[in-house]
Amino acid sequence: MDDRATDRREMVEKQIRRRGICDPRVLEALLEVHRHEFVPPESQARAYGDHPLPIGADQTISQPYMVASMTECLSLTPESRVLEVGTGSGYQTAVLSTLTAEVFTIELLPKLSTHARLTLTRLGYENIHYRVCDGSRGWPEMAPFNGIIITAAAPQVPPALIRQLADPGVLAAPIGSRGSQELVTVTRNEGRDVSRTHFKCTFVPLIGVEGFPD
Repeated sequence: MDDRATDRREMVEKQIRRRGICDPRVLEALLEVHRHEFVPPESQARAYGDHPLPIGADQTISQPYMVASMTECLSLTPESRVLEVGTGSGYQTAVLSTLTAEVFTIELLPKLSTHARLTLTRLGYENIHYRVCDGSRGWPEMAPFNGIIITAAAPQVPPALIRQLADPGVLAAPIGSRGSQELVTVTRNEGRDVSRTHFKCTFVPLIGVEGFPD
């Protein structure tokens, strides 16, 4: 029995669709993925609110609108292969998993990676590959990727990740200082990269060689 379906419908209608997200596959994914499964027990009552939530280790699960917006930017298809930098709780991973052929997700913190993998496996998500390492370096041996999503703030778009983007492909990342960023996309098409700045946002920092120092 799905006793949180009404919460998800209200989340999608009030927080996501009304704010301009219109990709029907993204909206359906947000309806399908049980966000409350990816937050600590003490936060489950607030799982479908319009805000990020702590998940431990000074990390957060992004607000639903941010997940939907970044996902829509990627223009994913059922055949896409996606790199996610920052597994975190695994919620964004689950959304990507429902939309694509394969997800390659990297997490710097072993404890978070293990917990997310256990949750995702328990919930039946099977097309996901996991790695614990410096995500700013990407996963070069599995490149190129049709979509790359960075779920932590970087001072610039990591050059290593640009090199791993397919053609065509889209990268989405929060870029700026530790305290304030803007969502930036890089769209590659026929050998040409086009960068676009979308809106202000705030993420935890991406720690790594091509991110922020620890």
